[in-house]
Amino acid sequence: MSSKTKTTTTKEEAKPALVPKLRFPEFRGAEGWESTRLGDLCEVITKGSTPTSYGFDYVDAGVRFVKIESLGGGSVDCGKTAFITEDCNTSFLRSQLKENDILFSIAGALGVIALVGRSILPANVNQAIGIVRLKPGYSHQFLLHQLQGDLIQAEIQRIRAGAAQPNISLTQLGDFAALLPDKAEQQKIAECLSSVDELMAAQARKVDALKTHKKGLMQQLFPREGETQPRLRFPEFQTAEEWEEVALGDIAEIKLGKMLDKQKHTRGHLLPYLNNLAVRWNEVNTSNLPKMFFNDHELDRFGLRAGDVVVCEGGEPGRSAVWDGRLPDLKFQKAIHRVRFNVPFEPKILVLHLENLAGTTAFERLFTGGGIKHLTGETFSRLKIPLIPLPEQQRIAECLSSLDAQITAETQKLDALKTHKKGLMQQLFPSLEEVET
Repeated sequence: MSSKTKTTTTKEEAKPALVPKLRFPEFRGAEGWESTRLGDLCEVITKGSTPTSYGFDYVDAGVRFVKIESLGGGSVDCGKTAFITEDCNTSFLRSQLKENDILFSIAGALGVIALVGRSILPANVNQAIGIVRLKPGYSHQFLLHQLQGDLIQAEIQRIRAGAAQPNISLTQLGDFAALLPDKAEQQKIAECLSSVDELMAAQARKVDALKTHKKGLMQQLFPREGETQPRLRFPEFQTAEEWEEVALGDIAEIKLGKMLDKQKHTRGHLLPYLNNLAVRWNEVNTSNLPKMFFNDHELDRFGLRAGDVVVCEGGEPGRSAVWDGRLPDLKFQKAIHRVRFNVPFEPKILVLHLENLAGTTAFERLFTGGGIKHLTGETFSRLKIPLIPLPEQQRIAECLSSLDAQITAETQKLDALKTHKKGLMQQLFPSLEEVET
């Protein structure tokens, strides 16, 4: 290919040929891959603009406008795009998208990539997205997978480590390394990895369908805003007493954890504790927990028991899980509320209630703070929760927990496919060490 750049070296300076660990049979013994700049393969590398900076507003329908949150899984999520007018699209002529353009986030969450399909056109992009448009003769699918690989991700990590607010300039994007085998081998690798992507996409749809089903079921099993009774009850409870509403603080003790102060807290028992990142919806991640010192009088005060509900105070306020007690000495930090019921109550119901409320205006009215939202103990204690007869609580928890188990199992399958693809890419592309040698 005449567009590939070649360097002249002496015999002593010559580098070993770039060859992946795994090649398809028909390409074994073929020439090594060549290295070039991404910019040398492109007709254009550009980026988009912000409509509001030029006097244009977003509209309810029109030309699709792609933002970083629209990218994911190698494609554009149409459900997360905005819309601009045709006049605005015409004004942003240089960033009008074409089929098979590769989109690459260059600000914020760096290196999120998507391929433009015909179905989203016409479309345009914002200033946080770079557009890579390849010259004829190169496989856009092959380059798409390569941009997701270790070589480019290592370069992104270097950029991220070198700046407080990292951004990738168009010059840097053009200077990224591109490794190229023959066109036939490009296509073979692209077909292989794209087939894995299709499996991943199908599995992701299955996970999303289960989550959507659970969300719809929760909206039926819990009262909606302004209502006190659910719209759906299990047959054995349809003639049971009506539900009441109570403030959470009336039936439970709510306590924030210990403030981390490495300079002040240097003696006592060095113990693991939960922080905000460890608490996920319906799950507590106990891998690589941080530790701090706790004095004797703090062991019970900041301790956790099986059945306690741990709730995020900030970050994503309300994100919560039931602690199962698998680590007997686990403590919790100030970023976490511990909810301990003082009446018979199924703790899973609180988590489900919070999950059902998440994202609603009624729940967000309880938050304080500007950029980073917080759920203070005072406002959290005033949260109204349904006081459901205990047998009905347990029935609801069993039903939705079984759905959670299905979601977890299908998510693990999706994660396994992602791990498989990552390992496959590490075999099908020359290693980072080879390129940097």
